[in-house]
Amino acid sequence: MIWNETKECMSRDEMINLQSARLVKLVDRVYHNVEFYRKKMQAVGLEPGDIRGIEDLDKLPFTTKDDLRETYPFGLFAVPNSQIVRIHASSGTTGKPTVVGYTRRDIDVWSECVARCISMAGLGKNDIIQVAYGYGLFTGGLGAHYGAEKMGATVVPMSTGNTKKLINMMIDFGVTGIMCTPSYLLHIAETIEEMGVRDQIKLKASLNGAEPWTEKMRHKIEEKLGIEAHDIYGLSEIMGPGVATDCNLHCGLHVHEDHFLPEIVDPETLKPVGDGVTGELVFSTLTKEGIPLIRYRTKDLTSLDHSTCECGRTTARIARFKGRTDDMLIIRGVNVFPSQIESALLEMGGTTPHYLMIVDRVNNLDTLEVHVEVEERFFSDEIRALENLTKQIEYTLQQAIGLAAKVKLVEPKGLERSMGKSVHVIDKRKLD
Repeated sequence: MIWNETKECMSRDEMINLQSARLVKLVDRVYHNVEFYRKKMQAVGLEPGDIRGIEDLDKLPFTTKDDLRETYPFGLFAVPNSQIVRIHASSGTTGKPTVVGYTRRDIDVWSECVARCISMAGLGKNDIIQVAYGYGLFTGGLGAHYGAEKMGATVVPMSTGNTKKLINMMIDFGVTGIMCTPSYLLHIAETIEEMGVRDQIKLKASLNGAEPWTEKMRHKIEEKLGIEAHDIYGLSEIMGPGVATDCNLHCGLHVHEDHFLPEIVDPETLKPVGDGVTGELVFSTLTKEGIPLIRYRTKDLTSLDHSTCECGRTTARIARFKGRTDDMLIIRGVNVFPSQIESALLEMGGTTPHYLMIVDRVNNLDTLEVHVEVEERFFSDEIRALENLTKQIEYTLQQAIGLAAKVKLVEPKGLERSMGKSVHVIDKRKLD
């Protein structure tokens, strides 16, 4: 097992000392090697010597995704291109892609962090791990792949595509672990049921990430596959998958604090908040060489817990995400997160985790329609039963989000399945 007790179980004082030393080096490095940061610090009269430890963190400027786009492609790199051994990039669907570069040491650190996550999921060198994230510029596939190899496990680089072929390989190779998006794993579970091969599956655990999902969805996956599902978190700007994951106690995601310094700030005031208070997650990359970032605003909403976990790890934990500051929908003045819809649907039963929110504006008024996929048994009932179910879902959603929504029932498999990040929202107001 890759359990780095030296780092994952050090005392809080030891961690603070390590983080402080690395933060000082980080600030000095970006000041002298990245013009963007040097100008930002000079603009507020800040010099590297003013930062003596993490107690001075809030003196430093924030970094945003827009900063990466404006310095596209290599403006935030801190080393010559001759030292960059790999480049990843976002899809660029909302503008220019964000480009990140990795040195050889960055790849080693990334692999170690993913290996720690795999260890937290109870998998090790004797396991066979199927990687069903997409390979390519997206960090998921290669990040998971290198981490599993670092662990010493046997890797099946399946990627996404032919689900039935994936399942047949899962059976033939005796796959015991899988890494993919939670929505795709749920699709895999449904296909396994259709194929009638549940008793041939040897899966023990999964590591799922790259999209928001709820605790109820985790239980749904575990119930269907008889496994333990873990939440793995990351983002390409910081490193990729492997920044944090949850242990077997599932009481928060352990952050690899020796490499990624987390803080929570109020999204409005940008002031730091204490443990247990929900705010925006911000990271500083303490050891990254290729494109080190200071106080990067992730837009993910969560809270921090610095108490020691019962598993023995002392690293800070981030709570399951409550949404993002940029996927929050404002409908008729009400703040709505898609995860609220998913949670409410799974709570009531009879529905699947598959849904689609359609937001529109009619006669200058916002409208919300939710397409909900329900279990097969409901479509054999009479019309009155379907009408009653529709009213029940509408009432449940109104209680959950605080506004009325029109519900349309969809038969099983009626909503498009995704092998990558699932689409839960169509906001037609943005298309006007």
